[in-house]
Amino acid sequence: MKRVFLFLATNIAIMAVLSITLRLFGFEGILDKQGVDLNINSLVIFAGIFGMGGAFISLAISKWSAKRMTGAKIIVSPGNEAERWLVATVKSQAERAGIGMPEVAIYDAPDPNAFATGMNRNNALVAVSSGLMQHMSRDEVEAVLAHEVSHVANGDMITLALIQGVVNTFVIVLSRVIGHFVDRVILKNERGHGPGFWVTAIVAELVLGVLASAIVMWFSRQREFKADAGGAQLAGRDKMAAALRRLQASSGQPHLPDQLAAFAISGQIGSGLKRLFMSHPPLEERIAVLEQRRN
Repeated sequence: MKRVFLFLATNIAIMAVLSITLRLFGFEGILDKQGVDLNINSLVIFAGIFGMGGAFISLAISKWSAKRMTGAKIIVSPGNEAERWLVATVKSQAERAGIGMPEVAIYDAPDPNAFATGMNRNNALVAVSSGLMQHMSRDEVEAVLAHEVSHVANGDMITLALIQGVVNTFVIVLSRVIGHFVDRVILKNERGHGPGFWVTAIVAELVLGVLASAIVMWFSRQREFKADAGGAQLAGRDKMAAALRRLQASSGQPHLPDQLAAFAISGQIGSGLKRLFMSHPPLEERIAVLEQRRN
């Protein structure tokens, strides 16, 4: 649960800034037209501006923020044979996937992991942990890179931003509709919006936000299955399955900033209700699905 809320923190912060900005410019005044009725059309426009806006600004700065959060060092001029192989492998896979050459980076972390991010599939970032390079074979690393290149080729970062933006917009609209209903119908407030509206809207937004995050995480889990299949096509099924098994054997949670958890190859571990908020399916399920596709 903690990882889900931290993953959404960037979007929420940006939405808050946009909301304040729009209020300063007087946009929110149209939501309480004449102090009586809720203007649904205006509300939807208002919600869409900073519901979608927050998600896409997060996407636009994703490469920059990922570098800062992880301390990832871009390989501009490979300094050793391992770095030369890493860049050459990503270049080969990107060409076969039909995308532009991503930036390739290494970040310092003990666990084997990797992530991809970026707003443009032809200008993305693929980063691997130092632990991945140390504890995985070349074949396994190749499969991990293929998984991340597949994420980029599939446009998964953009898709998740779209989904996040849509659910943000719905949450904003529904929470204010519920607040308006309580304020007008239950509390009988006839003019303006009183404390009942704001308290109800905030509570509704929190509850609906939790439900919406479960929807976003469900889509994220489906994208992982697709990226595994794409990785198998680029690197081979045996290599992809071996990489997933190696990740399964690694103990503990990934050492990766929570905002990037949804974009890594290895996600958090959870069961029960917590599973609804996992960005990744359990590794055993991913391996099983990959093996089924073999048959």
